[in-house]
Amino acid sequence: MSDWLGLTGQRVLIAGGGGTIGRALVDGFATAGESVAVVDVSDDAMAGLDDQTVARHAADLSDAGAARAAVAAVRERLGGLDVFVHCVGINDRRPIEDYGASDWERIVRVNLTSAFHTATEAAVGMREQQNGRILFFSSVAGRSGHKHHGPYAATKGAINQLMRVIAHEYAAHGVTANAVAPGYMDTSLTRSYLAANPDKRAALVELIPAGRFGTLPEVVDPVLFLCSPRASFITGQVLYIDGGRTIV
Repeated sequence: MSDWLGLTGQRVLIAGGGGTIGRALVDGFATAGESVAVVDVSDDAMAGLDDQTVARHAADLSDAGAARAAVAAVRERLGGLDVFVHCVGINDRRPIEDYGASDWERIVRVNLTSAFHTATEAAVGMREQQNGRILFFSSVAGRSGHKHHGPYAATKGAINQLMRVIAHEYAAHGVTANAVAPGYMDTSLTRSYLAANPDKRAALVELIPAGRFGTLPEVVDPVLFLCSPRASFITGQVLYIDGGRTIV
């Protein structure tokens, strides 16, 4: 895969690389021959990543200054960035009337504010070198009006638009920006939700034409492609990885 995609030697930063999908991305990029760095909220969140990464940086990405400083520090450490992946997000499922101001602000800061400031900092260096890939993690909730996802859905919809603006502004500089939007995946967040709500599994699966949850490799492989030189003419797009969830 690495020879065909041309990923060997690329310098990659994954924001949120300590999470379930983030760790799978770290493994995927490292296997493809890339130098992978991770930024996440704490050293504990990144525990166990030492062997696969060349740099780790703990920072509260919901803070604008900390987010920009973290990306700048990793870029300096690696001598530049070729790929930036924003894989940061939290959700809190409840009826929209049950969210307070602090609930809204927390989800917006973690999901959207972090995306804006980290990607902007990454884009600066990519513009200077006239090449780069920026990839955001969106969600099917950014397109569909799922109940009990108010702030989360709003941030993912906003990320889609942020991505399109970045794609437009930086296309002439050899920088692409895209997003992947997973549906229901077999991740720790999904498992935790179903452990607390076991009666929901059948109903969720029924919503997916493929009849099952997605797997981590089914997310990682499309990300590797979009972040590779092979995808140099693809920009401003949201790729739904959802087993057909958004076509029904």
